[in-house]
Amino acid sequence: MGEISLRPAAKDEQGTLDNLAQLYCYDWSPWRCLDVGDDGRFHDLLLERYWVDAWRHPFLVRVGDKLAGFALVVGSETPAADGPAFDMAEFFVLQRYRRQGTGRAAAHLAFSRFKGAWQVRQREENPDATAFWRRTIADCTRGDFKELRLEGPAWKGWVQTFSTR
Repeated sequence: MGEISLRPAAKDEQGTLDNLAQLYCYDWSPWRCLDVGDDGRFHDLLLERYWVDAWRHPFLVRVGDKLAGFALVVGSETPAADGPAFDMAEFFVLQRYRRQGTGRAAAHLAFSRFKGAWQVRQREENPDATAFWRRTIADCTRGDFKELRLEGPAWKGWVQTFSTR
C-alpha cells in the first residue's frame, strides 16, 4: 500500500467528488432509505457550496496515486460543542481500502490540519462507523475526548468532541 494523503479538492475535481458521493450514498441507502432519481443517481449530497463557502473544506483521500475516498470538513456551531468547532460532515473510504489504516490515517491528517475544537457524529444506524471513530479519535487524542448521545429532531446518534490544540 502506498502513502496515504488528504489534499484539498480543487474546483475542477468537483465531478470526481460527485462520483465518489454516489458510492457513499449507495453505502448509506439501506439505512437512510435513499432512492435514486429517474436518472439513476442519488441526489442527497449538495456539494457545490464546498467551493463557495470559506468555512467548508472538501478533501480527496488517496493511497499512493489511487483515489480512495473523501472527507468533508465544515466549521460550525453545534449543539455538541461549546462554541465554534470543526465538524467531520462526511467521510468515506472505498471498500477496497477499508480495514487497512486508510481511514484512520486520513482522519488524523484532517484533525492535524485544523487545530481546535472538533466534533464527529455518527448516526445510530451505523454502529461500524461509531466503532471506527471511537478507535480513531482515542488514538489521535490518547483517549482525551468526550462522547454523548443526541436524540433530537436534527440529530440522533453519537457525537465525540475533542480538541487538537
